[in-house]
Amino acid sequence: MGKRDDLIAVYADDLKNKCGMTADMDLLTKVTIGCGPAIYNRDASTVAGSQPAEIETVKKNFLMKKLGLSDGPQLDQAIASVIDTYGKSERTKYRAVIYYMLTKHFGKEAVYG
Repeated sequence: MGKRDDLIAVYADDLKNKCGMTADMDLLTKVTIGCGPAIYNRDASTVAGSQPAEIETVKKNFLMKKLGLSDGPQLDQAIASVIDTYGKSERTKYRAVIYYMLTKHFGKEAVYG
């Protein structure tokens, strides 16, 4: 197993134990690959849920650009919901896990077809 496979296993574990959901491993793998080299950078691989600039980055670069969603309060609500599910007190919120949950939330799995 390579480093990416190890990270995907960590993400699946977070989804199961911290978020209470069973990962669709195929989708999780595709979302992780979609994150690109960011998953290997300690800072870039996580989302700072309490920083407005970070939330804006998730909204603009992922929800609007990648998933093709229109801006609106529903995007902010979805991000807040996903961060609540992950746990506000959880220090390490992996970007791939957040993106996976948002993809599922909006039913946009087809983007990773």
